[in-house]
Amino acid sequence: MASRLEINFIRLLSRCESMASEKRGEAEWRLEKYVAALEDMLVALRKSPSKPTQEVLTEYTRKVDFLKGLLEAEKLASPTEKALANQFLAPGRTPTIANERMPATKTVHIQSKARCTGEMRDELLGTRLSGKADGDLRNRRCLPLDERQSAAELDAVLQHHHNLQEKLAEDMLNLARNLKNNTLAAQNIIKQDNQTLSQSMRQADLNFEKLKTESERLEQHTKKSVNWLLWLMLILVSFTFISMILFIRIFPRLR
Repeated sequence: MASRLEINFIRLLSRCESMASEKRGEAEWRLEKYVAALEDMLVALRKSPSKPTQEVLTEYTRKVDFLKGLLEAEKLASPTEKALANQFLAPGRTPTIANERMPATKTVHIQSKARCTGEMRDELLGTRLSGKADGDLRNRRCLPLDERQSAAELDAVLQHHHNLQEKLAEDMLNLARNLKNNTLAAQNIIKQDNQTLSQSMRQADLNFEKLKTESERLEQHTKKSVNWLLWLMLILVSFTFISMILFIRIFPRLR
């Protein structure tokens, strides 16, 4: 059962995720204070006697670090830098509360990337409204080249990550294919072994039946031999007895 400190931490974390998903003004300071409070509560939670498992603590740390990184990315001046910083943010993997279908930090991450991409596109295409003085306009005329270079660098980074993801996906596909082939081969070997074992068991049953039949025949033969020997002994004893009687009658004892 979760402790009181963990329950308060989860409530504050859910509130921070909800605030991060909303559009905030520049004067909004509460989210930063809440995230700082989350860090303190996380430290206390690690030291608590009734602390959660290490896996849960790792997930909490991941979400707090994501919110910190999101705030730091929003403080960057260039939309390109914001987009690049957002690429390296790692949202949480599990929902914070039970009624979430998808982790809120993952939703915030998607919204933040879309917002940074839109700002970067507006900056590159020059569609952002400008109500500043002529000096600002002259300064902004010098930005497209730098922005193009930053965009090219961002595209290169994104392309590199895309290539890495494709290579990783290909490696995983090859691994899955090899695993499938090995599994099929193992199934065939097991099937053959089962067939061999079944044949051996059938042969063993046949041998057992033959052995049982031969044992019964041998037992019957042994019984017959014993019966004949018994009758032969009886006949021999009877003959000997009768012979002795006759011998005594024919040859009486001398006196």
